[in-house]
Amino acid sequence: MRSDPSPLRGQAGPVLRFAVATLLAVTAFAWPGPARAQGGAVPAVGAASAQPAASPAASPASSQAATAATRPTAASLIGQYTEKGADTCLECHGDNDGSYVATAIFKGRHGHRGDARAPFGPHGLQCEACHGPGAAHARNKKPASINTFKADSSLPLEARNATCLSCHQGGVRTAWHAGAHDRSGLACTDCHKMHVDRDAVLTKTGQPEVCFTCHKQQRADFQKTSSHPVRTGQMRCSDCHNAHGSSVVAMLKKPTVNQTCYSCHTDKRGPFLWEHAPVAEDCTLCHVSHGAVRPDLLSKSPPLLCQQCHTAADHPSVARTGAALPSAGGTGAIFVIAGSCTNCHSQVHGSNHPAGAKLMR
Repeated sequence: MRSDPSPLRGQAGPVLRFAVATLLAVTAFAWPGPARAQGGAVPAVGAASAQPAASPAASPASSQAATAATRPTAASLIGQYTEKGADTCLECHGDNDGSYVATAIFKGRHGHRGDARAPFGPHGLQCEACHGPGAAHARNKKPASINTFKADSSLPLEARNATCLSCHQGGVRTAWHAGAHDRSGLACTDCHKMHVDRDAVLTKTGQPEVCFTCHKQQRADFQKTSSHPVRTGQMRCSDCHNAHGSSVVAMLKKPTVNQTCYSCHTDKRGPFLWEHAPVAEDCTLCHVSHGAVRPDLLSKSPPLLCQQCHTAADHPSVARTGAALPSAGGTGAIFVIAGSCTNCHSQVHGSNHPAGAKLMR
């Protein structure tokens, strides 16, 4: 599959041609002689710093000529891009390249010809908008000549991520540099895949599997008897967490844990006439977030959970032991079995009943 070359390659408008001609004229005036070398013989930007310093015995004229020979020209900078754009790339990467099919990018937003923001949109640089100038790579076939976005790339992590962040910035990505993923040295391409029909991390069923690659404890939690419906495809990690960075604990999307929970559990929000203090403070005082072996994602079973705060001041709220059960020889009461405290105090999240001070109605 071939794509039409970008308008920047051989189809530049009058304004662009005038700008290029002006650059060449200024370059010729400022950097005479060897500075106008054609083709790939002139080093790229930054190559001059790698040249040895001129000898103190060298004449000023020779030093100036040596420096000028290492300076990039407008012609050399333009020549770093391929003339045919994606057509040049697809000559080698058009079919299955071992791990992906490069042409699958045309099924996503990056390859949309009608989107002015896309690399393949009008005036876009196509493949080289993300991978960088590819003329040298097309000649020598060395991966180090371009940005491969792989861990063994010649570019550092910050440079690889900067390519993505040059377009994908703002909004939910504002706090990327404050998030745990950036601090852990995670690259954008560790989670996102461009050369696929649909990026798995953007789907409800595929996103958890991508997250579970690192978050193995959470994978185990979601397999427990009581858990949020992530494994059934009804929820995904990004419903609660902002993977692109957050100043909140656990990179939550909302400012607090409770506000995150209330996004779905609106009936627990209140305000109530009679409030239960831990409900207004933090949901995780009683519940775990991902999964538990107890009903309702409780961190402990009642009455042990309730007895973390409540003592046996009003009635025999003793710990659940053999002596606490209402059996032969036992001294316990019936309310400590089955649902335990919630047998009577059913409105544990709050009550609006005038007589609901004990959260019983």
